[in-house]
Amino acid sequence: MRTYITASVIAVALLIGSFVLAGAYKYKYKDKKRIIVTGLAEKNFVSDLIVWNCNYSKKSMDLREAYAALKKDENAIKRYLTDKGLKENEMIFSSVTINKEFEYSYTNMGQISSTTFAGYNLIQTVKIESKNINIVEKVSREITGLIEMGIELNSNAPEYYYSRLSELKIDLLSKASKDAKDRAGSIAENAGSNLGELKYANMGVFQITGQNSNENYSYGGTFNTASKNKTASITLRTEYAID
Repeated sequence: MRTYITASVIAVALLIGSFVLAGAYKYKYKDKKRIIVTGLAEKNFVSDLIVWNCNYSKKSMDLREAYAALKKDENAIKRYLTDKGLKENEMIFSSVTINKEFEYSYTNMGQISSTTFAGYNLIQTVKIESKNINIVEKVSREITGLIEMGIELNSNAPEYYYSRLSELKIDLLSKASKDAKDRAGSIAENAGSNLGELKYANMGVFQITGQNSNENYSYGGTFNTASKNKTASITLRTEYAID
């Protein structure tokens, strides 16, 4: 009697187990029916903020004399930039960097034999941040007036930025999401299926490159500051279920 009962229990257990395995396989197979697509969005825009960095220096054997000459140049630069149309609150003058310079004498063996103090070299930088891009561009190209005044202003190339970058990124994400959904829908339709719900989404690299440039896209993202006219792009990796 026990033999029959045991055999019956085993048979029922095997039957239940087969249903469970079949259901698990079916669920796993159904879960695998997904479409993975990457959406892309691009937008051209014009920078609305320009940053221009310059530096100037004065040398003297006397520290106070060098400092007075440097401050005289600071005031002259400030007046020059103001006369050109810039505002004082758009200029940031740094603190003064003081460097002691020395001249060295060497032996025939290349060792230092004596050291002589050569004077103080004082350096100051001025940073211009402005939304008046055209004015700053013009001034950066025409600094001969300062040179004629005896001020050697070392100028870096202007850098261009966009103050509404967060709004731009949100807009691009919305467009990249729509692009991804359209791609997935097209694939599902051509395969004779219906597009299901979104299962996964992950933002890719956010890039800013110069318009009509040959800049290479990088894994960590490119952020162009040399061009006034830029192109922003973003990718969005998505995964949709198929019904």
